[in-house]
Amino acid sequence: MDLGVALPTSGPYASVETIVRVAQEAERLGYGAVWTYERLLFPTAGATSGGSPLPLPDYYASTYEPLETLSYVAAWTSRVRLGTSVVNAVFHNPVVLARRFATLDRLSGGRAIAGLGLGWMDQEYEAVGVSRRTRGEALEEAITALRAAWGPDPVGFHGKHYTIPSSAINPKPVQRPGVPVVLAATTPAAIDRAARLADGLNPIGFSYESLAEAIARFRASAADAGRDAADLQVIVRANTPLTAEDLDGSRPFLAGSARQVAADLDRLAPLEVDHVLFADMASTTVEDGLRRLAELREAASAVEWGDPA
Repeated sequence: MDLGVALPTSGPYASVETIVRVAQEAERLGYGAVWTYERLLFPTAGATSGGSPLPLPDYYASTYEPLETLSYVAAWTSRVRLGTSVVNAVFHNPVVLARRFATLDRLSGGRAIAGLGLGWMDQEYEAVGVSRRTRGEALEEAITALRAAWGPDPVGFHGKHYTIPSSAINPKPVQRPGVPVVLAATTPAAIDRAARLADGLNPIGFSYESLAEAIARFRASAADAGRDAADLQVIVRANTPLTAEDLDGSRPFLAGSARQVAADLDRLAPLEVDHVLFADMASTTVEDGLRRLAELREAASAVEWGDPA
């Protein structure tokens, strides 16, 4: 198991300087990957046809684009992997998305991870003109189209939602046969889709019990699809606060002090999780966030499953 960190691409201290600083410090500390995510819109009271805007926190009011950010970070780092958790695949033409991920993989020397999802905001679906009703089947086609674009030329694909005329599509990714695709999933149908089509599962760590159930279903579904679950990754996203002191009372799983979180990671070890990425939205300054990351890295290195680098 190794660890990752979400870059400050939104929130109170999001800036070009802090994004680079966190990425470089994460690499220096031995974190395995840095991660970005996609937020297309921040709806206002004037939004229409998607219902009333959700009460989104101000944290999301400005968000750097994920792949452009990672391409910039690639030039400032040398080892840390560069992932998205997540890009909403059906918001993008798969040829364009394939080329963007392939370019990132080239610029970084083969460090890209294509974390994909479906999104959840009605207003974002309205903005891109995509139907929520058919989004699951569109995602499945998009994954197939991405892999076709990363494969040998000439590339061709003909589906219900997407078509690629016979073409040469380049550059190809450094990683072969392509950039690893991991799917965000919380529902049984989405977990089954990841097991059939993806290179890995990216669940949210709501609780130990929910993770254990999701991972077990993922591996069983992979076996039912004739795939070797040992070849597939499990990358857990922890949207939880990292704190200086222990949290008392009803503590969320993977939240709290470095000591508490390291104990939770040790509990995850028998589930054979490959990676846990921390998207800590609680730190108010970049210095505070970096201190928590250093403390977590030290505490995690001492537990029984060993050095997470």
